[in-house]
Amino acid sequence: MELQQIIEKSLENTLSYQQYRAFVAAHVVNGTNSGAEVTPALTEYTKLNHQRMKRLDKTVKLEPETQDFLNRFDKKISFLIITESWCGDAAQTMPMINKVAMAAGIDLKIVLRDENLELMDHFLTNGSRSIAKLLVLDASHTKVLSQWGPRPSKATVLVAEEKAQKGELSAEFKQELQNWYNKDKGKNIEKDLKQLLKVL
Repeated sequence: MELQQIIEKSLENTLSYQQYRAFVAAHVVNGTNSGAEVTPALTEYTKLNHQRMKRLDKTVKLEPETQDFLNRFDKKISFLIITESWCGDAAQTMPMINKVAMAAGIDLKIVLRDENLELMDHFLTNGSRSIAKLLVLDASHTKVLSQWGPRPSKATVLVAEEKAQKGELSAEFKQELQNWYNKDKGKNIEKDLKQLLKVL
């Protein structure tokens, strides 16, 4: 199937940001998680992520110059995010993506990775189905103009360095990464997205 057809198919079953937040909250209540595999660990991550997103929805703020840029942004595009409830990087980045989309009047849609593997497999990161992945679509929703993810640029460097040194990401490093996100307060992703939109 052509990528254009795959995108059109995936857009038939999307969630808005508010619907996604309610979707994750429902998984927390039910003690489950989204995705093909349901495990106690992924369920626990989902619970953690719900709390993270709840906090970030209230606390992430755009810099005045970013707000000004987004107020003037007039290109007809939409955001499509590929994610799952258990993904820690997604929970740390999606509230800021939503904030940017709202400020610029960009339509934000969300699809689940495991229900859209054909789409995911067109946007792998070093061969893996890493999420969250943000696709920037044109006005007709058929062409991918740009992509971002699964992590902000600085976090991407930290992960690459850790993998180069140790071959994998330890539990300790994953905790350090979450600490980095907490200190960064969405600023790196705000900068990344502003840059991405500037060059469209």
